[in-house]
Amino acid sequence: MAVPAAASVRDPDRYRPPVVTGLTDLLDRHARGRPQAPALIAGADRAEVSYRALDELADAVAGQLTAGGLCPGDAVGLVSANTAEFVVALLGGARAGLVVAPVDPALPESQMSARLEALGVRAVLLGPAAGGAPPPAVGSGVPAWTVRVDLSAAGRAMAALATDAGAPAAARGAAGELTAQDALVLFTAGTTDRAKMVPLTHGNVAASVRGVCATYELGPGDATVAAMPFFHGHGLFATLLSTLASGGCVLLPAHGRFSAHTFWDDMRAAGATWFTAVPTIHEVLLERAATDLTGPRVPALRFLRSSSAPLNTATQRALERALGAPLLSAYGMTESAHQATSEPLPRHGSLKHGSAGRPAGLELRVLDPDGKPCPPGGVGEVWVHGPPVARGYLGNPAETAHGFADGWFRTGDLGVLGEDGDLFLTGRLKNLIVRGGEKVVPEHVEDVLAGCPGVAEAAVFAVPDATYGQRVGAAVVLSGAEAPGAEEVLRYCRGRLASFEVPDRIRIVASLPHTAKGGLDRAAVDLLYARDPVWPGLT
Repeated sequence: MAVPAAASVRDPDRYRPPVVTGLTDLLDRHARGRPQAPALIAGADRAEVSYRALDELADAVAGQLTAGGLCPGDAVGLVSANTAEFVVALLGGARAGLVVAPVDPALPESQMSARLEALGVRAVLLGPAAGGAPPPAVGSGVPAWTVRVDLSAAGRAMAALATDAGAPAAARGAAGELTAQDALVLFTAGTTDRAKMVPLTHGNVAASVRGVCATYELGPGDATVAAMPFFHGHGLFATLLSTLASGGCVLLPAHGRFSAHTFWDDMRAAGATWFTAVPTIHEVLLERAATDLTGPRVPALRFLRSSSAPLNTATQRALERALGAPLLSAYGMTESAHQATSEPLPRHGSLKHGSAGRPAGLELRVLDPDGKPCPPGGVGEVWVHGPPVARGYLGNPAETAHGFADGWFRTGDLGVLGEDGDLFLTGRLKNLIVRGGEKVVPEHVEDVLAGCPGVAEAAVFAVPDATYGQRVGAAVVLSGAEAPGAEEVLRYCRGRLASFEVPDRIRIVASLPHTAKGGLDRAAVDLLYARDPVWPGLT
């Protein structure tokens, strides 16, 4: 199997990000100029898909979608693991002029159906489920068409679309708010009643891709492994679309999902030069590094990337030592088509652990409660503006009016700008705990808890209290043979936190709930622990 050569040293003065206008022309330059170069390495057999083959597969699916009765501007759902079928359906849908809405295939049928119905899709495109599980039940009342890609057909990749489920449904729901420029609809993280629908135009997509490529100088010599799901912006924009636009190669793991057991073998097979993941995956890889990095040589990495949640500084430093490459933290959101800021490659600036970096392809400001810019070092809400930023939410004018103003999006995140423009995130506005009038940032307390020897992970939340209004609760996961007790953890905190920030209550738990992106699921934490009357370690 041919794999990309290791990336050469780049001249930062000569690097130019790829010229693309959206999803429709993402492959064009490489399908014409480098048709035999590998675009994908897919599945358990690690079948190679060239740029020419991927281009032809996308055209084939586009023709079948049009022949099936779908028209430009129609919204379709896409439910699939990280497989060749997902990639082909996404690109084929775009070429047919459709607006594609990727959905988490692990959602319960009720939640999946609610999201698809709220958007008003005319059909659902189904690819394989992760891990060989049965195809997901979408239950949306619209036809579900199965996408099949055969990568072993006499040495030539072939795609087929099974449309036995009938003609497309009549348009309905929020799809009526879509425009001819729209390419994608992404759902924000959260349960059905909280998830919002974010329309992204081809221009938003192109701006995001150019920003990611420019930040990391991605090019044809780069390759990566898909560790993040494609139904969220992190995996979709940073891993898949930016790599294809830049002419690199993406390895899609067997069974369509990340596996710690095969990750480094996949990295070797791809000749990977970088990868991006959430902190929980980085933690897993660090824990296994002593055994997984022995044996065959791991490719020399240019950089590692972490996004979607804050990364513990100790983990960042340990991974950099273990892998011999810088680990760059990035910050983004669905509404900005993923990346908003990132730490730079080392030759473009010094790395500051704990920083989310500088703006990447957009403008950023930090405002106080009166809407005035905060001075350097002042805490305020982070707002972003620029070509990657969405215009609002579908079917939700109230949330659009609250979150968007004059092209700016208010993120709801609290942050501080340093003297040189680096952004340091301090928490979420909605997560603030007000204990007797004092404001406690849960994320800050969690960082301190995570530094306690023997604490693997922590979640901090508000506990209702008749006297103080709210008290500070914490649930912690321990590790190691000599794990501390609740009182030891509290002693550690008292020396490092203000008195009002020290948790009033600590509960030792076996694990904490996480979202599909790998971040802490705060809504689930609140339901599990905030109102639990049993509190070991009560102070």
